[in-house]
Amino acid sequence: MALSSSVSRRPVLLALAAGVPLTAAGCGSDSDSGTSAVPGATSSDSGLQAVYDAAPRAEDSAMPAGSTMAAIKDRGKLRVAAALDAPLLSQQDPTNPDNIEGFDIDLAKLLAIYILGKPEIEVIPPASETREALLANGTVDVVFNTYTITEERAQQISFAGPYFTSGLAVAVEADNTDIKSVEDLAGKTVIVGANTPAVTAVPERQPTAEVVSFATDPQAVQALTQGRGDAYVQDYTLLAADAASNRDIKIVGQPFTEEPYGIGLKHDDADFKQFVNTWLKAIEDDGSWTQVWEATLGTVSDSAAPTPPAIGSVPGS
Repeated sequence: MALSSSVSRRPVLLALAAGVPLTAAGCGSDSDSGTSAVPGATSSDSGLQAVYDAAPRAEDSAMPAGSTMAAIKDRGKLRVAAALDAPLLSQQDPTNPDNIEGFDIDLAKLLAIYILGKPEIEVIPPASETREALLANGTVDVVFNTYTITEERAQQISFAGPYFTSGLAVAVEADNTDIKSVEDLAGKTVIVGANTPAVTAVPERQPTAEVVSFATDPQAVQALTQGRGDAYVQDYTLLAADAASNRDIKIVGQPFTEEPYGIGLKHDDADFKQFVNTWLKAIEDDGSWTQVWEATLGTVSDSAAPTPPAIGSVPGS
């Protein structure tokens, strides 16, 4: 199914062709400084066709005339602010730019199916500082962009969710079977990024661990694969990107600090927020959320799918 877009993708394609590195958009980081729209993947591209086929659809009565939901349905596509360069979260395929895959973007497609009956999305890559404006001026309907829920942000926009909890996690060499979580780091040499939360969080959780810091993420990953440390502690989504590009490492356990990701919505649209939260609860209950996680972030994790965070459980949600 072809997804339409009237805006050129040439700047994105040139960046990919030039070998611009793909980085995780964790913690609400920048993904693209512009707002050029690109189509999202068709359902057959993602490997989640069975999930899409069985995905819940909203009743017409849940989308009354004049609502945001009805406007999206009339338009025929869901406009999504999402990254193009976040491995396993929302990443554009350089060989097929119409194909964007990952945990965030596949959830966005499920929301489109809930409203439209099909995964018709238009992706507009934001910068961190433009996300609130894109919602306020109606350029996008929703933001799926590792968007951490905060009370400060919630004064400008609304959040559905949270739908995922990130935070500090543990990576080890792929053949390591001794370390399964942060609880196994006592007495171990633990690699951390300089000036990251892990510098203080690891000693707090494991006082007997020896912490070794490296200036950059690539240096830390290299140190881990060279055996200069037993584990590497960093933000979960960044470790997922690392593991996606380096099969010599894997994530073990779940995040042991909390950074709740929410779905950004226009401020004070209570009906749309309730609608999106109802959809989110539906895909959590029917297993779709877990299947999307297993097909994306779960491919680099040594652990079972986490339990989704309780909707409305954090300040600002």
